[in-house]
Amino acid sequence: MGKRIIQQARGKGSLTYRVRKKAFRRKVKYPLHEGTAKVVKILHSSAHSAPLMKLEVVGEMFYNVAFNGASEGIKVSIGKGKAEQGNILALQNIPVGTKIYNIERNPGDGGKMIRAAGSSAVVSKKYEHNKIGITMPNRKEIKLDRGCRATIGVVAGEGKKQKPFLKAGRKYYKMKARGKLYPRISAVSVNAIDHPFGSGRGKRIKSKIAKRNAPPGRKVGHLRPRRTGKKK
Repeated sequence: MGKRIIQQARGKGSLTYRVRKKAFRRKVKYPLHEGTAKVVKILHSSAHSAPLMKLEVVGEMFYNVAFNGASEGIKVSIGKGKAEQGNILALQNIPVGTKIYNIERNPGDGGKMIRAAGSSAVVSKKYEHNKIGITMPNRKEIKLDRGCRATIGVVAGEGKKQKPFLKAGRKYYKMKARGKLYPRISAVSVNAIDHPFGSGRGKRIKSKIAKRNAPPGRKVGHLRPRRTGKKK
């Protein structure tokens, strides 16, 4: 009986595999009120790849992902107004061809999709039965309820990936803040008790066909393939 492999250990949670709660203390969401909101502050968040905006509307404070071109002191509209950068509108009120981000999956959930730095989606089509077509960054279209809200514009921080880490220590602390696994190593390079591919006895990876409903730790190799081997 081997030890728990990395996937299992991370799923169980321990002192070794635990994210800093302090990194996730700011939650991105949409407010209950409508009206004109003021950008109080633009700040950095360890848990997000893009900067965040702290906004105030009718005495309510909330955080939203910053858009490209945002600055402190500007005002954005919530629930009404034109489809201008930073405004938060329902999909039914956004013209076709507009770039949007922080999109709600269900009306009122506060925004779940398109929140990474430099990303955006496009309102592509308006269907019958209260559905709006959204073209995602991977060019696939999804249909959402017309009452779902989104923010107009493109997420700030597009050049984030262009800046190199330069040294391993800096990347270590960045990954640790977000609870990511670092460094990632090859399965065949670990001990035999730590992974089904471990040891290798000359680095020959074992051919393994795992069941589709296999638990983490056994779900490695080919996941229920229709066929294996080289086509002849």
